[in-house]
Amino acid sequence: MAKLGDTVKGARVLSARIRAAEGADPEGRMSLIEHIRELRNRLLKICIALVAGTAIGLIPQVFGRVWNLIEQPFCKATINGHRGCHRLGDQLVLNGIFDPFMLRVEVAFFFGLIVTSPIWLYQLWAFVAPGLYHREKRWTYAFVGSAVPLFLGGALIAYFAMSRGLAYLLHLTPGGVINLPPVSTYLGYFIAMLLGFGLAFELPLLLLMLNVAGVLTHEFFRKWRRLIIFGVFVFAGIASPSPDPLTMLLLAGPCVVLVEAAELIIWMNDRRRAARASLYENLADDELAPLDDADPVDSDRH
Repeated sequence: MAKLGDTVKGARVLSARIRAAEGADPEGRMSLIEHIRELRNRLLKICIALVAGTAIGLIPQVFGRVWNLIEQPFCKATINGHRGCHRLGDQLVLNGIFDPFMLRVEVAFFFGLIVTSPIWLYQLWAFVAPGLYHREKRWTYAFVGSAVPLFLGGALIAYFAMSRGLAYLLHLTPGGVINLPPVSTYLGYFIAMLLGFGLAFELPLLLLMLNVAGVLTHEFFRKWRRLIIFGVFVFAGIASPSPDPLTMLLLAGPCVVLVEAAELIIWMNDRRRAARASLYENLADDELAPLDDADPVDSDRH
């Protein structure tokens, strides 16, 4: 009887495996429910990583180092003839009972968001990547690999130029008036400057993406090139709080150089497309193109 029971159990397991194999999609596609489950699991991992990063940021030693880094542009600015955040009127202030706690939470979350960025970026990529062709994945790797250093470059330039803008803005305070900037206002200004110029440095990458997608051609870019460069300087002038031209050039100059580099790449890409299209000009409708010159077709999705 024991052998018969084991045989029946084995048959059931084998039958279940056969049914599962027959029901599996040979192309690896998932149902809507499976997509929702995978998205839930990815989001859960992202939340766990953010909570862990925020918890690390709440450690007093870590928070102290991060806050000194955030406060440094303000302390380097010359305010009322002084610098260094040592006197009343040259310091940031908190004016609430719960403000110190909320400040630590905000700074810790900002720290956790940056530190855990490789984790949540990978989770987002792992969710999107199975639906891309091999060629699309190669382009995505190139764009993501370029986007990170471009964003960091813009953020670093904004960080080092921030002190000049702060000194100018606070210098506008009328005589006899003490300006006590709240920490929340400064923190919002700090994050907005980093994000603003970090995203501004993504403009050349956006132009390249539009060109790869076939939306933007070099002919169109050349026609609107002067207006694009003018827009870069206008954005730098508006986003830079300091009115001096040095700060505006410091912020707009590298971005213009990147736009010019993007134009060169777009021109080369359009020439490559034109050369590829010429292979098919003299072919009959029933004639095949040379195999060596044709691009490989990615027919499998992973």
